[in-house]
Amino acid sequence: MQGLQLRSLVRDTGELELSLVRVDAPEPESDEVTIRVEATPINPADIGLLTGPADMSAATFAGISRSPVVTARIPQTAMRALAARVGQSLPVGGEGAGTVIKAGKNVQELVGKKVAARGGAMWAQYCTIGASDCLVLPTDATAADGASSFINPLTALGMVETMRSEGHSGIVHTAAASNLGQILVRLCADEVVPLVNVVRKPEQAALLRHLGAEHVVDTSAPTFLDDLTDALVATKATIAFDAIGGGKQGSQILTAMEIAANKNATTYSRYGSSTFKQLYIYGALDTSPTELARSFGFSWSAGGFLLSSFLQKVGPKRGAELRERVVASLKTTFKSRYSHTISLAEVLDRDVMLKYLRRATGAKYLIDPTKGL
Repeated sequence: MQGLQLRSLVRDTGELELSLVRVDAPEPESDEVTIRVEATPINPADIGLLTGPADMSAATFAGISRSPVVTARIPQTAMRALAARVGQSLPVGGEGAGTVIKAGKNVQELVGKKVAARGGAMWAQYCTIGASDCLVLPTDATAADGASSFINPLTALGMVETMRSEGHSGIVHTAAASNLGQILVRLCADEVVPLVNVVRKPEQAALLRHLGAEHVVDTSAPTFLDDLTDALVATKATIAFDAIGGGKQGSQILTAMEIAANKNATTYSRYGSSTFKQLYIYGALDTSPTELARSFGFSWSAGGFLLSSFLQKVGPKRGAELRERVVASLKTTFKSRYSHTISLAEVLDRDVMLKYLRRATGAKYLIDPTKGL
């Protein structure tokens, strides 16, 4: 059985090549299933693998509509970081959903079931994957309902769980109008967790307030830092999850946390407040260097937050519990919304690609590999 699969290749000449390749779907081993993929989202992590640091503004688009090929140059300065993937044609797609059409001898009961799955090759018509990486969807759920049931929902749950395990009482989240951000708003409302949402446009602030968010601050407002500090005083939030990565925003959040902690201080310390402040960077919407102004004392830490590391830390039993919670609230708390549904070939269409590469709020793309067949 053969099907189309989207591949990303870095050549030693410094050229990126994206193409649709017809590949054999591997026969499932005893604990594996083969899924006919019917819905798979375009997530920021997928774009990172798809295009890497290539200059897509000058990309070349060739091939026929059903078999497009895209090429782009990669800056020579970025090639050293890509040494491990040079010459490898890598499949793309971190999660998706569809129907199990084949199963190994130990998981035959999954044949015919609609499942969500996480893997590295979901931008394809067929995917063979371990049954332990699948979630059986409710009978009334579509593949589109389950396509984004791993990365964003489990990341939101991981943020809340990390907040509690590390002794914090509220969360700051940047790029908060994203699909993940909207899930986090609903989850924190369910969990009664104070949440400060940082956005960059008034319309994004209005969107989150419409969802019921209480504390929303807009970086484009002249009063942004004062608004952020006031929200931190109200929520006592001391842990931040930053999707931006580069620039000064993480530093501004730590500084505002320090100001909020000192609001009612009765003594002065040259080392700053004793309130511990944690900044986790989990995205790279800004790929410039992360700037820390060090105006927030000495009781702080900054590091990375990765879903796979979180799941490894909490262990398989807790991970399974969190996944079951997602399934139970798939159409409410953990619901994802999409602005466009495209085919596999359209992923490599010039006009479509330039749009989803902008990663604009409210413009989340869903791939339907069965479309156009």
